[in-house]
Amino acid sequence: MLSQDTPQTFPGATIIRLLRWDKPAGRLILMIPALWAVFLAARGTPPAPLVGVIVLGSLATSAAGCVVNDLWDRDIDPQVERTKERPLASRALSIRTGIVIAIIAMCCAGVLALYLNPLSFWLCVAAIPVIIFYPTAKRVFPIPQLVLSIAWGFAVLISWSAAVGNLEFDTWLLWGATVLWTLGFDTVYAMSDKEDDLQIGINSSAIFFGNYAPEAVGIFFVGTAVLLAWLGVDMQLNFGFWLTFVIAAFCWIWHYSQLRKADLPKPTYGQIFRQNVWIGLVLLGGMIWGILA
Repeated sequence: MLSQDTPQTFPGATIIRLLRWDKPAGRLILMIPALWAVFLAARGTPPAPLVGVIVLGSLATSAAGCVVNDLWDRDIDPQVERTKERPLASRALSIRTGIVIAIIAMCCAGVLALYLNPLSFWLCVAAIPVIIFYPTAKRVFPIPQLVLSIAWGFAVLISWSAAVGNLEFDTWLLWGATVLWTLGFDTVYAMSDKEDDLQIGINSSAIFFGNYAPEAVGIFFVGTAVLLAWLGVDMQLNFGFWLTFVIAAFCWIWHYSQLRKADLPKPTYGQIFRQNVWIGLVLLGGMIWGILA
């Protein structure tokens, strides 16, 4: 009942936590593939207003996605150690408030999408069902992280088409790399919740791959590296990209070696997730350098 969920106050800090703006890693890791796409498509010099729209749009979209996820999971999150203090799970905010905030965030993203060309706009529309129904995937689909990865992939398609008005072969190389990268780091994230998810009875890639989850993550990262290398060759990116590519590949190898250790402390999974944000930013710098140098 709504009356049971209604809090006495609506502090701004609680709404910020609902939007996950207190945890910038999760916001940046969605923004990064979008920025990869717009800078590569525009050969390193996208229009500043378009970059601004993509940055703000990714913030609004990821915020809406977080609220939708928490609305779906408000009765599951209290049973998971990592998520039990989320505002909707702890009943610090009401369901009605969550719905209103989700609508506002989606409207903000929608207004920003009006700046884009028709192809990019309709790709934004196509992404909406994936964003809304992703949280239900963990109840019916054995690898829900794949659905999230496809949602992440829309950031590439939207941003690339926004820069040049179409989708090219290189777009799909970057899309594939993004999907595999997301599968990798989100499977790592799922590994920290594996015991809770098993007890609740929901699905995750960490559960699906079981003891072979580290190997699966390693394969996803290898696939990411192969597609990024293919992209670098096809787009004739210069030394700057290859330098950062080697750094990223080394980090992914190190992550795989960490995941293979027995009794890995739970905080390590979160550290690996956050380190992938920095890997993505380093690669972004390398892509821009590789084009403009």
